[in-house]
Amino acid sequence: MNILIIGDAQNVQECQEKFGASHQYSSVAEHRDAQKFLQTNDLVFDFIIEEEPHQFEIYCNHRATVFLNTCKINLAELVHLLGRQVSSTLFGFNGMPTFLNRRIMEVSYWRKDDELALKEICAQLETEFLMVEDRIGLVTPRVVCMIINEAYYAVLEGTATREDVDLAMKLGSNYPFGPFEWSNRIGVKHVYELLEAVYEDTRDERYKICPLLKKEYLSAL
Repeated sequence: MNILIIGDAQNVQECQEKFGASHQYSSVAEHRDAQKFLQTNDLVFDFIIEEEPHQFEIYCNHRATVFLNTCKINLAELVHLLGRQVSSTLFGFNGMPTFLNRRIMEVSYWRKDDELALKEICAQLETEFLMVEDRIGLVTPRVVCMIINEAYYAVLEGTATREDVDLAMKLGSNYPFGPFEWSNRIGVKHVYELLEAVYEDTRDERYKICPLLKKEYLSAL
């Protein structure tokens, strides 16, 4: 398959590691450079749509098959913002840094009629997939970032050090990384902005951002 990746070098690497060398990959860093390539690729993986939702209109008049990183903004909101019919076939996926290259790809769809097409695509990509609801945060990013946020609260309150929290989570819960290790891998920016988006969507106090996390996010800008 010919796969167009809209994103950075890390996104390209994750796709290549996830889907293997049997596919042809091309990439662009910005949406304005992507439009002319939509018709010459079988699939598009758009990692940066949540940063530039106004660019969603490039999929309006093209019959492309697009996987959109919908951790911070869901398909329903993107379509609503556009305010008109979309010709492309749309799927959401978990495009948070370090999350794509796992055994199971976390995805959602805009139209239920596209579920069969999704099965066929994933078969060609040789990946298992898990259908999740089209909601901000999907499942894994929401859970992991909430755990990271709670870890920041533990440090802020003096309950434990970062090293202690990481060690306890790995030994006690058999997590592959501790919360702060995970935060470093994902990036504080992505953790903060996902929690912010989920809190705005749900108003659930579980996702209210720890002041220490907010301070680190702002200092990194």
